[in-house]
Amino acid sequence: MEKKKDPLEVIGCAKGYSHEELIKNLHRHSLYSPIIKRQIITIPEAILRNSGTQMAKKINKMMREVFTEAYRAKQFTRTEINNRGVLSGVVSLKHNVIDLVLIYFHERWPQCVICLYNEKNSETWIINEKGRIREFHQPLKKVVEIVSENRQIVPYFEDIQFSGEEIFETLYKSQFITERENKQYFKKMIPDQCFELPGMRNGVEKHFRNKKLNEFL
Repeated sequence: MEKKKDPLEVIGCAKGYSHEELIKNLHRHSLYSPIIKRQIITIPEAILRNSGTQMAKKINKMMREVFTEAYRAKQFTRTEINNRGVLSGVVSLKHNVIDLVLIYFHERWPQCVICLYNEKNSETWIINEKGRIREFHQPLKKVVEIVSENRQIVPYFEDIQFSGEEIFETLYKSQFITERENKQYFKKMIPDQCFELPGMRNGVEKHFRNKKLNEFL
């Protein structure tokens, strides 16, 4: 049976988020409060979806900030893997989205234990092969050691060990040839603020943005 379209989408004003989407996800925002929740409930959905008031605009902006932070962490986090199948990396998250990032990496590498250290609150979070998420108030290196000590060395993981820098250097060396250069598109895909993320601060992408591609290659 064909799914019925949202009436607001049909009339062309379904630009924002529904009550259901906001109630389900906006609590992740660092500035979320019971007052915001009451606003969501009392504002008509048509106004919310179309950012019809200043409060509706604020709510939609907060929602975008939550999803943008999670998306950028998924895309720009540099990870390393050891010979025991523990994949680790550093993130910088002010909103409560680390579980979304963990699940993303877990779905990509379900046979690994994922460890992510959040610079904002000095916490390390892990998700194991079964999808169980745990929080540690310890540095990343220590948590990786704890998680790894009870896991056997697996030849497969030993063969594919890499650092985030190594794999991205290989990628850009293969992609950045003169015929493919498109600095405007590159800047659009990797905005300036992304270079503040832990994995991007000293990333090889800066060579391209700073017009030092020849030096890099």
